[in-house]
Amino acid sequence: MAAINAEIRRGAYYDSVMLMQLQRALADLPGVLDAGVVMGTDANKDILAQSDLLTPEIDGASAEDLIIVVKAEDEGMARAALGQVDDLLTRRKSSIDQEYLPKSLESAGKMLPEAQWVLISTPGQHAAGVARDALRQGKHVFLYSDNVSVEDEVSLKREATEKGLLVMGPDCGTAIVNGVGLGFANVVRRGPIGLVAASGTGLQQVSTQIHQLGSGLTHGFGTGGRDLSEKVGAVTTLQALDVLSRDPDTKVIVLVSKPPSPIVAQKVLRAARLTGKPVVVDFIGYETDKNHIDNLHFASTLDGAARKAVQLSKVGAPGPTTTAHPTGTFATGQKYLRGLYSGGTLAYEALLILRDLLPDLYSNIHLEGADALENVLESQAHTIIDLGEDVFTVGRLHPMMDNDLRIRRLQQEAEDPETAVILLDVVLGYGSHPDPASELAPAIVEARTTAQAAGRHLEFVVVVVGTDEDPQDFDHQIKQLKNAKVQLFTSNEAAVYHAGELVQALADPDQPPVSLDILNQPLAALNVGLESFAEALADQGASVIHVDWKPPAGGNERLAAILARMRG
Repeated sequence: MAAINAEIRRGAYYDSVMLMQLQRALADLPGVLDAGVVMGTDANKDILAQSDLLTPEIDGASAEDLIIVVKAEDEGMARAALGQVDDLLTRRKSSIDQEYLPKSLESAGKMLPEAQWVLISTPGQHAAGVARDALRQGKHVFLYSDNVSVEDEVSLKREATEKGLLVMGPDCGTAIVNGVGLGFANVVRRGPIGLVAASGTGLQQVSTQIHQLGSGLTHGFGTGGRDLSEKVGAVTTLQALDVLSRDPDTKVIVLVSKPPSPIVAQKVLRAARLTGKPVVVDFIGYETDKNHIDNLHFASTLDGAARKAVQLSKVGAPGPTTTAHPTGTFATGQKYLRGLYSGGTLAYEALLILRDLLPDLYSNIHLEGADALENVLESQAHTIIDLGEDVFTVGRLHPMMDNDLRIRRLQQEAEDPETAVILLDVVLGYGSHPDPASELAPAIVEARTTAQAAGRHLEFVVVVVGTDEDPQDFDHQIKQLKNAKVQLFTSNEAAVYHAGELVQALADPDQPPVSLDILNQPLAALNVGLESFAEALADQGASVIHVDWKPPAGGNERLAAILARMRG
């Protein structure tokens, strides 16, 4: 008659791969009909019950306890199988060539000080604590663990951004950094395409298709499925987009996710437009009636996203602008954009774009999302001024014909210690000033000199509206403005996005960007949890230290919480 015997090991911890291997080894023993090796969670008990392996003593096990249960042909065979558990556990050899297994991240970090990453695949209830330890040590985090609360995810990612670090996950299954696969990753050749994906299998599908099409990846960042939710706010996605925008080897970016919330989708798409590179967007199931908008190219399938990315990487399709970087260093306190427009419609478009990019936006133009200036003669926070409004033109020529008022306002903005970027339009054509740059370029140089004398840097972004047939001599206007060392555009939209990005980085100076060192240095990592992840890294030639991690306080959650509070 079949017999079921169980053993409960209080507070014992083994990674899930080892538990799977032990279960298979027990099931292969003579006379064993079935076996189960699981942690004592309610869900695991339900599964054991469905398999007719649940016994009364198992019902009393806690989530921190290891359950080993065997169903055999008779009582003697069941007892004999359980008697071999320790031998089976000991027999399993690790392929990690590591003489000493450290018990903590701190010890592991001393063994491999060049490690930039920590891979975490511990049970979810412990994963956030390990991730916080990693962030405290200045490490980027690949967080494979699931069952991490959204509150912990938000907290971890907030802490990471404050330190210029990445948290990929929780529930992040795949990433490829500097040619090394993390978690479940395929062997993909190097190439010009960067990938950001919320889904691990999505990243795998797109990356393998890119490989099959003859191209390759620079890097592939996973974010975890909840990253693009409204609660999390696409923190890792936005960081990864920024990293790839600054990576000189990445020519095309692919963004893959299930449909984000509408608010988050708009935030991510705005950031994608600002990368200055072609971005293929596949929000799976996301409805759009457009194939592309500026540098955004929309795909409806994973394979379609791969094909589009490979095609764009071959033709070298340009984005609407280059990534905005200041030509100098702003002083403390410089943080605002001031737009001094002669063209009313251009000013309106600038305001329309910037209201979704910048907080504290003021203008003399009436538009929802922008506040009215208390005094049109003085800027507040970020300000866009239409100098062609009636209040400025009473008794004087329109600013497209007379630069005097704008030059005075330009000098006024240069003297304001909070001004960082000045945005101007230069409109050519019949009826306009015959040589506007001859007056504006020297005024720009003078304003920059004023700021420099006060220890500040000013950035000037100028859009020139005209053609080579205009009477002002388009090339001559461009040459004069270039000599004044401005950042030049012929698209108002591109100029506005560029100026907006320049000041966006100043809005939160306490949040440093993720260093490109992670892309350039050989990957080195500490691994906590699944030993197979460490083995995979070692197989790829990466430096790795595996941590012999056990649940804190022997799995006693109450005591572990007290210890965590004591650590601060």
